[in-house]
Amino acid sequence: MKQKVIETIVNIYRFTELEPEIQVLITKAKEQTKNSYAPYSKFHVGAAVLLENGALFLGSNQENAAFPAGICAERVALSYANSEYPNEPVKAIAIAAYAQQEFSAQPVAPCGICRQSLLEVERRFQSPISIYLFGTEYIYHISSAEKLLPMAFSLDKNEA
Repeated sequence: MKQKVIETIVNIYRFTELEPEIQVLITKAKEQTKNSYAPYSKFHVGAAVLLENGALFLGSNQENAAFPAGICAERVALSYANSEYPNEPVKAIAIAAYAQQEFSAQPVAPCGICRQSLLEVERRFQSPISIYLFGTEYIYHISSAEKLLPMAFSLDKNEA
């Protein structure tokens, strides 16, 4: 028998402890919650993606009565960035959630589909994506999408 240890380190920050560039990214993600279309869940999510070249792309969740047809804020922002700069790596993403007239006190993590999408972008460019999850009490920072999705699907058959 073998064992595999899977460990994720999450750095916890207050907003004022973050670099100005990341403060802007989080602020943009929070602003994007206002552009969300969430009449069913009433859970408004905003995302902001920062590319290595400094370009910033925004997204918000867009729901649909045909549930699978909706799209999360993270994938909106990633798709927008990729359509404008298909060869530019993503440096960082910030995600914020707003419900019941206030921002979430605890950071909200991406769904599984978004985690896989982030990982796909990360692997495509062979460059880690810093992930910032906003909460009013504190902000989580995860150093890469791979850390959010351990044991993800991989084409590498030698992975054990």
